[in-house]
Amino acid sequence: MESGGLEPDTATQSLNEGEITGLPYVPLETARLRYFGGTTNHWGGWCRPLDEIDFTARPWVPHSGWPLSRADLDPFYRRAQSLCQLGPFAYDAGAWEDQDTSPRLPFSGDRVMTKIWQIGPPTRFGASYRDVIARSDNVRAYLHASVVNIDTTPTAERVTRVRVGCLHGKRFSVSATLFIVAAGGIENPRLLLVSNTVQRDGLGNRHDLVGRFFMEHPQLWSGALLLSRPSFSMGLYATHAVRGTTVVGCVSLAEKVQRREQLLNACAFLEPDSSGETPAPIGGVSQRSPSPSLRQADPPGDFETHLGQVIADLNHVTLRSGRAVRRSPPVKTFRLFARPEPAPNPNSRVTITVVRDSLGMNRVRLHWELSPIDERSMRRSQEILGREVGRAGLGRVRSALEDEKGLWTKPEGAYHHIGTTRMHEDPKQGVVDAKGRVHGISNLYIAGSSVFPTAGYANPTLTIVALAVRLADHVKRLLR
Repeated sequence: MESGGLEPDTATQSLNEGEITGLPYVPLETARLRYFGGTTNHWGGWCRPLDEIDFTARPWVPHSGWPLSRADLDPFYRRAQSLCQLGPFAYDAGAWEDQDTSPRLPFSGDRVMTKIWQIGPPTRFGASYRDVIARSDNVRAYLHASVVNIDTTPTAERVTRVRVGCLHGKRFSVSATLFIVAAGGIENPRLLLVSNTVQRDGLGNRHDLVGRFFMEHPQLWSGALLLSRPSFSMGLYATHAVRGTTVVGCVSLAEKVQRREQLLNACAFLEPDSSGETPAPIGGVSQRSPSPSLRQADPPGDFETHLGQVIADLNHVTLRSGRAVRRSPPVKTFRLFARPEPAPNPNSRVTITVVRDSLGMNRVRLHWELSPIDERSMRRSQEILGREVGRAGLGRVRSALEDEKGLWTKPEGAYHHIGTTRMHEDPKQGVVDAKGRVHGISNLYIAGSSVFPTAGYANPTLTIVALAVRLADHVKRLLR
């Protein structure tokens, strides 16, 4: 059942309208698309699997941990690669770098890693797979058919049918052996919550989890990398083609650093800055005279951090007399675009209001919250990056975070709606099990990023497709 047609239209798109509280967010009718192919119709094609640490239960990240591992999902990631029209399933920087034209940044040790993204055409699923579906013997797609309610048996242990509404007034229902809800991270919980005829709080919501843990990737320009080796090629970090596959590199902290520092995952892209402006100093210790701390007989507890900041911004350090340590060499400047992982937060959630849309469905209210760990992790991750840049003698990092009273007063989201029907084997901690089946309902499944327990920093599409392929295999076994 596809809510829209083959092309976008204003009336159908208006069904997405809703209320926003908490952090500012884009209007909900613009954040998702309701027509064949869904939001892949404005997807940028950026792909990367989640990192191994994203699947693990991390004691410093409440509510973290998937009921499956990265190794469990790898076979499905490989199949998702072709469906997203990508290159080989290879995301190690060594598979894509060229030592002469596009080497990795030579960090000392293994605390900062170069990670690779692949960028598809991008694939518009509605256009790319329309003919496949049209020719299929076992798939029938209904257009302009919005599911408005899920009906169940009197005990809500099994779904019997879905009710469908059309904007021109027609109504009908569809019965089936099993049902899969795949409408996105906002509409998935909405449909469960409005289907409250038998279970007052909505389907799968016995423990008040449906709609909770809404996650979105906050993004920001966090500073600049001032490279003191102008001749060093940064080609790996620019969007470019390698053997027919479009790739781009980013930098990220190694798993062991995240664990030691108790940080969330994150990455930063490097964009050349051709403004020609002289960059300001990094802030913190390196903007002030370092001598009071450095002259102490007993260094402060965070001495290593302070020293790292000084090293990372050595060109701006001055002695007490004001005499410069040395002249600044020519630099290349690259703006840092940070993509941090958000922590799961039960207070960040999707609920329904008493206002109804033209099909009679309760509209949604999105309340987006971030947690204290989100800001602390972002700041500390950039401090460590600056220290490692200095340690390797690559230059320095100029931070745009130092003077901010709060990073997330007006965050920029990535249109990624994650976590609202989260996966967990315990019904008291998740809405669906490891297969995607709604706890307590034998034939109702959910697909999409709403089942992610954590978000990582990668765009969710490749993982969505991998989980869909995995669910498809399971459904085939059940139907046999």
